[in-house]
Amino acid sequence: MTGSLLLRGMLVGVLAGVLAFLFAYKFGEPQVDLAIAFEEQMSATEEAAAPPADGAMVMEEPELVSRATQATTGLLTGLVGYGAAVGGIFSLVFAYAYGRLGALGARATSALLAAAAFVAVVLVPQIKYPANPPAVGSDDTIAARTSLFFILLVLSIAVMVAAILLARRLWAQRGGWTAGLTALAAYLVMVGIVTFALPPINEMPDGFSPEVVWNFRVSSLGIHLILWMVIGLGFGALAERRLESGPSRRPAYS
Repeated sequence: MTGSLLLRGMLVGVLAGVLAFLFAYKFGEPQVDLAIAFEEQMSATEEAAAPPADGAMVMEEPELVSRATQATTGLLTGLVGYGAAVGGIFSLVFAYAYGRLGALGARATSALLAAAAFVAVVLVPQIKYPANPPAVGSDDTIAARTSLFFILLVLSIAVMVAAILLARRLWAQRGGWTAGLTALAAYLVMVGIVTFALPPINEMPDGFSPEVVWNFRVSSLGIHLILWMVIGLGFGALAERRLESGPSRRPAYS
């Protein structure tokens, strides 16, 4: 059964990747083009202000992958591959969680897991360390920024897992609403402490349009939202047909 769920998860992930690509191409790529244009303008200004010594000519490096390829085939390949991987991992997590979250069926379990994953994996890390377009961020701090992002990501996932376990433990004693609200409050408090403790990073270059940064970050969240929404709802529908279409349902775990 796990293999069947894994295949379904990967197929839904591929579909999610395609839909995320359409959104990214329409709303995200124009912001990338604006950021690249600003970066090229700044480079040209710096070169004009400091010409090469002794009349030396500046040789431009050949472009290995064209911008058009990056925005189309490259972006599609990356998002489809990412979607398939996320869908496969999600299906394995679902296979473990199904029947262990009270009386939730396949659709509800899938939707709940996808919502929790979006919050823990995407929303919380990007609130503290949001995605930036080209020309935003220093090359000297990229290692530190990456490390801080992944530290927050791991801690957010760990706190989310603890919150789900807390909700599961309280479910039988206090009921679903009380258990869910208590776990949500515990998650928000703990993740708030973590995000406050980690140092902020703000490396906006002078003259860069705040509107471009905002639109890029919103489109980045939109890409992930589409990905997780399609996986959560689409996989739930397929899993329900696989697991609950017969006369008997899978027994719940204690």
